[in-house]
Amino acid sequence: MQGPRRFLPSLALLSAFEAAARTGSVTAAARELSLTQSAVSRQIRALEEQLEVELFHRERQTIRLTAGGIGYAREIRDALRKISTASLNLRANPFGGTLTLAILPTFGTRWLAPRLPKFLAGNPGITINLMTRLSHFDFRLEPIDAAIHFGTADWAGADCSLLRSETVVPACGPELRDRHGFKEPGDLRKAPLLHLTTRPDAWERWLSLHGADAHAVHGMLFDQFATAAQAAAAGMGVALLPQFLIEDELRAGTLVKALDLPMKSAEAYYLVWPGDRALHPPLVAFRDWLLEETAADR
Repeated sequence: MQGPRRFLPSLALLSAFEAAARTGSVTAAARELSLTQSAVSRQIRALEEQLEVELFHRERQTIRLTAGGIGYAREIRDALRKISTASLNLRANPFGGTLTLAILPTFGTRWLAPRLPKFLAGNPGITINLMTRLSHFDFRLEPIDAAIHFGTADWAGADCSLLRSETVVPACGPELRDRHGFKEPGDLRKAPLLHLTTRPDAWERWLSLHGADAHAVHGMLFDQFATAAQAAAAGMGVALLPQFLIEDELRAGTLVKALDLPMKSAEAYYLVWPGDRALHPPLVAFRDWLLEETAADR
């Protein structure tokens, strides 16, 4: 049901308010919007009159958000960002069919991107926008239709479909392997061990699984697999890496298995989406295709 008109200010008034709230200056807002200071001031006053709420404290030549204005600015900023994103999506694909997908960087570049042309060729009316996200986020606050998530099926307020499991292997550069001559799992502790911030206990789990001492394992931290893989290839240490994401390096010999002792990860890859997007046609098509692509890897 449409709300009262007085609760639906024009975009011009909202844009003037948001710019002034963000910059803390009517002058800066006017410069950003290519308006005069007096025009921005009038628009903010008109918004306050329409809402019947004071949004700024005015002190000489400065402005400061009121308590109510702080919360309102946050909501309006999010709303304007969503409108802008929707407009860009429409411009990119005026016939509809846009899917905005959050991806994990290495999975997205190494596994998904090479396969996307196949999906797009079979679904020519769909445009896919990719955004990088390393951790959970609130779908209610992000203009995102779905996400590829590594972990467990426990994303609050969202539905999940299992895509694939994962096996990690200890990998390093060939020179480091030859220099240390690894023979037993415990031998890897003679070399620097490279850790991922998202999986801080991975090395402890691998060492325990293979009967080695897992006490006080330390080493360099990386926030992405791609960086850890490059560091391992450069001889900086041994990293536990998903085998399916480093197949090219293993074939080329830039990375080798320090020991051929894999470990299946406790977590897995999932496609996640909010319930209100479940029947979005581009998402339905992408989900069906992705589940078919990963069927052999679960």
